[in-house]
Amino acid sequence: MGGDTQTRQTVSTFPKYSAGPVGQQIHSIYKGRLGIFQDGGQYASQNLQAKLYEGKASGEDYIKLSVYSPPDLTRPTFKEATSHEFKKTHVGEWFGPSWSTHWIKIHLKVPSDLQKKEQLELHWDGHNEGLIWTEDGVPLQGLTGNGERIEWILPKEFRDGSFHTFYIEMACNGMFGNAPGGDSIQPPDPNKYFQLTQAEIVAVNMEARQLYIDFWIIGDAAREFPENSWESHEALQLCNKIMDTYVAADGSQDSIIECRKLATKYIGDVNSSRVYDTDKEHLIYAIGNCHIDTCWLWPWDETKRKIARSFANQCDLLDRYPEHRFVASQAQQYKWLEQLYPSLYDRVKAKIKEGRFQTVGGSWVEHDTNLPSGESLVRQFLYGQRLFQSRFGERCRTFWLPDTFGYSTQLPQLCRLAGMTRFFTQKISWNNINNFPHTTFRWVSLDGSQVLCHMAPANTYTASAHFGDVNRSLSQNKSMDQDATGILAFGKGDGGGGPTFEMLEKLRRCRGMSDTVGLLPRVKMGDSVEDFFDRLEKKAEEGTKFVTWYGELYFELHRGTYTSQANNKWNNRKTEIMLHDIEYLATLATIKDSSYKYPKKDIDDIWENTLLCQFHDCLPGSCIEMCYDDSDKLYEYGFKTGKKLLKDALSVLDFSMHDPEKDSMIAINTLPWPRAEIVELPAGMQTRDSKYAIVHGDSGAIDVKALSAKDSKYSSSKASIKEIRQDVFQLSNNHYKVEVEGGSITSLIDLEENREIIAKGGKANQLVIFDDKPLYWQAWDVEVYHLETRKELPSSQSRIVEKGPHKVSLMTETKISEDSWVKTTISLAASIEDQPSYVEMANEVEWHETMRFLKVEFPVDITNTEASYETQYGIIRRPTHYNTSWDMAKFEVCCHKWADLSENGYGVSIMNDSKYGFATSGNMMRLSLLRAPKAPDAHADMGRHHIRYAILPHAGPLDSRTVRTARNFNHPMNIYSHSSPSTTTSSSLLSAITLQGSPALVLDAIKRGEDDEDVSRGELPKRKGRSIILRIYESLGGKARGTIKTSLKVKKVWKTNVLEDDEESLEIVDGGVGIELRAFEVATFRLQL
Repeated sequence: MGGDTQTRQTVSTFPKYSAGPVGQQIHSIYKGRLGIFQDGGQYASQNLQAKLYEGKASGEDYIKLSVYSPPDLTRPTFKEATSHEFKKTHVGEWFGPSWSTHWIKIHLKVPSDLQKKEQLELHWDGHNEGLIWTEDGVPLQGLTGNGERIEWILPKEFRDGSFHTFYIEMACNGMFGNAPGGDSIQPPDPNKYFQLTQAEIVAVNMEARQLYIDFWIIGDAAREFPENSWESHEALQLCNKIMDTYVAADGSQDSIIECRKLATKYIGDVNSSRVYDTDKEHLIYAIGNCHIDTCWLWPWDETKRKIARSFANQCDLLDRYPEHRFVASQAQQYKWLEQLYPSLYDRVKAKIKEGRFQTVGGSWVEHDTNLPSGESLVRQFLYGQRLFQSRFGERCRTFWLPDTFGYSTQLPQLCRLAGMTRFFTQKISWNNINNFPHTTFRWVSLDGSQVLCHMAPANTYTASAHFGDVNRSLSQNKSMDQDATGILAFGKGDGGGGPTFEMLEKLRRCRGMSDTVGLLPRVKMGDSVEDFFDRLEKKAEEGTKFVTWYGELYFELHRGTYTSQANNKWNNRKTEIMLHDIEYLATLATIKDSSYKYPKKDIDDIWENTLLCQFHDCLPGSCIEMCYDDSDKLYEYGFKTGKKLLKDALSVLDFSMHDPEKDSMIAINTLPWPRAEIVELPAGMQTRDSKYAIVHGDSGAIDVKALSAKDSKYSSSKASIKEIRQDVFQLSNNHYKVEVEGGSITSLIDLEENREIIAKGGKANQLVIFDDKPLYWQAWDVEVYHLETRKELPSSQSRIVEKGPHKVSLMTETKISEDSWVKTTISLAASIEDQPSYVEMANEVEWHETMRFLKVEFPVDITNTEASYETQYGIIRRPTHYNTSWDMAKFEVCCHKWADLSENGYGVSIMNDSKYGFATSGNMMRLSLLRAPKAPDAHADMGRHHIRYAILPHAGPLDSRTVRTARNFNHPMNIYSHSSPSTTTSSSLLSAITLQGSPALVLDAIKRGEDDEDVSRGELPKRKGRSIILRIYESLGGKARGTIKTSLKVKKVWKTNVLEDDEESLEIVDGGVGIELRAFEVATFRLQL
C-alpha cells in the first residue's frame, strides 16, 4: 500500500479546563468607571488628582501679601498704584465691590525642599480676573479665577531661597462681568465681593499632569467614537488597563510613568511639537484666538485690561509651544495696547514679526454690519487696515468676524475694495429656524463681487480643543463635496483669555491619535489662517467649483438688536450725518484758504469713537448699562467737537451761525442733488409774520426766502387742515388729502393719481404694542410668537397745533400705561412744484415699560410678494409672505432710512430718522420703535424719546425719489448768515464738485486724501500735493453713467479702492470725468489738485 505513515500532533497551549467564568464587559459601566480616575469628589484623594502635585508651600513664611485698594472704582496705572502705601492682607480676605481694583504686592520665597522640583507654579485664585506684573512694571500673564488659568510658572531665578517681589492687579469682575447668580446676561450686581482662596507655591508632577491629559483624550475616544468601532473598543480597554496598572501599584510614580507608556499605544509620542512633523495629510487647521468683546458685560476700561491679560497669556504660550499660532483682530485693541502697555505691545509686535501672533480682520473693531452706514463700513476697513499697515507692515488679507448678528449683503464688495478676498465667520450656525447649508462657499455681493467664505464647522469660535471639537470639524462640514478641510478656532473667548496650555496639549494628543489609530480627522497646528485660505483659493484656481450664496447672510436670531437701545442708534445715525458735513465743508475750506488746516486729528478721533461704538454688542444694544454711559460720553464729545469743526470750516467759507446782523440768510445743501423744501427758520431768525422759509436750489449754497401767511407766490400750494367730523380731521395740500381719526390715518388719497393708499378698513400710523419675552436673550431677541400678542393702542382726542398755510399739524396723545405715553404730531407741508411730498409723524415718547415692544403700522393698498429695504450702498428685497421657513424667519428685518412696498405703477415708502427694525407682512408695513428688555441693561430705553418717520407715496416704481427724499429727511438743511451769497467765492466753491448723469448715482462722501502732505498725520508715507476723495455708488441696481464735474484745477483723476490706492487713471474732458458704475457698485475717485 505504499509505506508507513507517521502522525504529527501539535501541542496546544490553550488550557484544557476553564479557570472560571469570564463575563462580557458592560461598556456603559466600564465607560462610567473612567471618571473615577480623574474627577474630583469622593475619589479625589485616591485617584490621579491626588498625584498632580509633588509638594506645596503657603503661609507667611513663603508668601507675604499686602494690598493697595484705589478709591472710587478707579483703575490706576502700575506706576501710580505702586507709589502708594500697601497694607497687609491674607488668603481668605474678600475684595470688592464690583468693578473695583486691588493691587496685591507679593513677596515670595521658594522653600528649600521644592527648589529642585521640575516645575514650580504659583496657584492664585481670587475668583476674579487678574494680571501679574514684574516688580519693575512688565505685565506677564493674565489670571481668570474660579479654577481656570490660576497657575503661573515661577521663573528659575526664584529658586535661590530669597524673597522675590511681584504684583497682581486684581479686577473685581469675572470673565463675564458681575452678573448675580449663574445667569451671565443679567444686569451686573454692583456689590459683588471676591474671596482670595488660594495663594500657594506648587511643585507640579509633570508626568501625572501629562497622564491626566492623555487619559482625558483617550477616554473621549472611548466615549465619542462610534460604539461599534474598533477604535472605541480599543480606547476603552486601554483606559481600563491604565487604571488597573495605577491601582495595582498604589499610584506610585513608576506606575504613572508606566501608564504613560501604555497611552502611547493609542496616541503615540505627544511630548513635543514633533507630533505635527509627519507629512500625513491633515484636514483640520487649529487656530488659537480669544475674541475679546470690545464691550459687552463689562465696560471699555475693563476691555483694555482684558486685552493685556489675553495677549500676555498668548505670548507666554507662544514661547512654550512652538506649534502655537494665535490670531487677533480689532485694530482698536492693538492701539489701546500700544498706548497703555508699551512693553507688552513690543512683545506682541515681535511675535507678529515672527509670523506666530497673526493679525486678521482688517477692521477697527469686530463691528455690527446691519446698522452702520455704508461709509461707516468703509471707514471700519480704512482705519483698521491703515493701523495694521502702519504698525505691523502689512494689511490683513482675511476679514475675520466670527460673532456678529447677521452680515450685510455689500460686505463682499467692500472686503475686496479693502484688499481682502476671504472671510471667516461662524455666527449663522446659531440660526434658530433653518440650518445654513454651507461651510465653505463663495459669498456674492449685490454688485457681483465675491469673497471665499469659511464658517467654522465646529460651530463655535471659542472651542475648547476637545476631542469632540476636532471630530465635529469634519463631521459637521457641509461642503465636503468641494473641500473637507476646516478651521478649528479655539480658545477662551468673548471675555478674552484665549487658548490654555491644556488645549494645546489636547490637540497634540488628538493629532497623535489620528496618526496612530486613525478615525479622528487629522488636526494640524503651525499653519496660519492665510495658509488655509491660500490652499482654498488655489483649489478654486485649479477648477474646484465652490457653491455660491448671493445676498445677505441673514441671521435667524437676535432680531431685536435692530431696535434695542434706541438712543444709541440715534447717536450713531446723527454722528454719521455730521461727519459727512464736516469732511465736505472742511475739504472746501482747505481749497479756499491754504492757512486753514484740515482737522484730521479731530476727524479721526470722532470717526474712531464712532467705529468703536459700532462694535457688535454696543450699537445693536446688547451691552450692560455702563457701556452706554461710556458711549454717551464719546458721542457727546463727538457732537461738541463736531460743532466746533463745522463752525471753523463755515467761518473760513464766510458763513456764520444764525447772525441776524448779516445781510442775508442762506442754506447749505451738502447733498449732491437739488432740493426744494419748506423749512422752519431758526428761532433767532423768525419774525411775527415769518416762521417758515422756502429753500430751493442746487447742491451748495441756496438762497432762503422767508414766507409770510400772505405770500402770494406760494399760495396755490398751501397746506390746510380742518375738522370734518367730531375728532376726524382732514389735512391736505396739492398732492394729498389725508383723514385722521383717533390719531390714525384712515385715508390717504393721492390727488394726482386719484388713488387711495390706505388699505380698506386699515389704519396707518396705528401704534401697536406686543408682549416681548424671547426664549432667553432679552436685549437680543424677538421671537415670532410675539406677533400673536398684538394690541392696538387707543388714542385720546386730537387737536390742531398748526393751521398753515405752509405747514399744518395735528397732535394726538396716546396712553400706553400709567407710566408711558406718546404724543404724535402728524404734519403736512405745502407741496412745492414737482418735488415729492410726504406725510410726517413726529413722536415724543415717555417710555417706562417692561418687556414690551412698541411699533407703528401702515396697511397699504399695495400687492407684492417682495418688499424693498435700503441697505448700505443698495437695496435688498425680502419676502412679504411665509411660504417657507426661510421666508417666515424674516418676520423682522433690518432697514436703514426707508422701506418700500411697490406694485406695477405705484408704491409706498416709509422713511425714518433713526430706526432700523422693520417688517412687511402682506400689505402691512410695520416700523419698530422701542423695546423694553431688562437684561443685560435693566434700564434699556427707559425715558424720553423723539422719533420721526413719514409716509412717501409715489407713482411709478421705486426709484431715486425715495433714495433722495429719505436722505433729505435725515439730513435737514441748516440756515446760516452770509453776505451777498450770489457773488462770493465761497458760494461757488460749495458747488465746485458736482455729479451729473443718472439719478441712480449717489455722491456719498467728499473728503481729503488720507496721505496728502498737508493732511497726513505721518502713519504712512505722505503723498505729494493735495487731493480730494469722492465716494460714489449706484443706488438702484442697474448700470449707470455719469460725469464728475468740477471747477477746481484738477491735474489727474484716479479710480481707487477704499484704501485710496490708485488703480485706474481716468481722462479729464472739459472739466469733467465720465464714469460708469455697474449695479450697486461702490466706487472711489481721487482728484489730484
